[in-house]
Amino acid sequence: MTKQILRLGIPAGSLQKATIQLFGKAGFHILDSERSYLPRIDDEQIRLIMLRAQEMSRYVEDGVLDAGITGHDWITENGSNVTEVCELAYSKATSNPARWVLAVPDESRAAKGEDLAGGIIATELVNVTKAYFAGKKVDVKVEFSWGATEVKARLVDAIVELTETGTSLRANNLRIIDTVISSTTRFIANNKAWEDKFKREKIENISILLNAAIDAGSKVGLKMNIKKDDLESILKVLPAEKSPTVSSLADPDYVAIEVIVDDKIERSLVPALTRAGASGIITYPLNKVIH
Repeated sequence: MTKQILRLGIPAGSLQKATIQLFGKAGFHILDSERSYLPRIDDEQIRLIMLRAQEMSRYVEDGVLDAGITGHDWITENGSNVTEVCELAYSKATSNPARWVLAVPDESRAAKGEDLAGGIIATELVNVTKAYFAGKKVDVKVEFSWGATEVKARLVDAIVELTETGTSLRANNLRIIDTVISSTTRFIANNKAWEDKFKREKIENISILLNAAIDAGSKVGLKMNIKKDDLESILKVLPAEKSPTVSSLADPDYVAIEVIVDDKIERSLVPALTRAGASGIITYPLNKVIH
């Protein structure tokens, strides 16, 4: 019997490191990612191929890959007919959506897309940019840019460039005048592969584990011991939507509480719990949280 294999594409370039770290938290260990476009993974049912996010959706649509990870922007740019399995809320810098923005030099008089009529726009996202201006009925020339687009902003009238924080644009004295498209990372599948029982189950399993790892990234576990008499006051301190686990201890006058909370509130919650009578408080990071 032929061994069943899922051909899975992971993005090379800016998302590479974050993707490999995410797979690690999900329980998949990827090797040789720095030296090979065919890295190894500790799952004999998966064959990895590393490709640029820009071309991933085309290879998934054509069936060269069964599934892959890429951005919503490149699925749209390529017009790819694929199955979107799930959104993966992670990126190289933040968990927020990345934006392709229309930017001009600080000295430009342009304040909106309509002000660029008759101009030249440089971008790597050509088709989406053309559709943006067509939607505004503004006639411009859109040129493909082979990287370092910020440098070309003063050679043309405007650029459409990807940004997460806007730091690079500000460093180059560029001003954002509109958002062309917002994008998050997507896990996609070939339509025929999605109908295959083995491949679909494998893809769904990976999706569950990756999303569990993402959810865990913003949460921490809390353990503490409290006197039974303080239980009511402790429960009032904990977030109302949380349902903690309460366990008996060898000392009948004490109980242990365990709960998962958002990491943003940990620093204010721990002192409040201490004042309410909690002791032996332990906080710990989580690998996966499955809802």
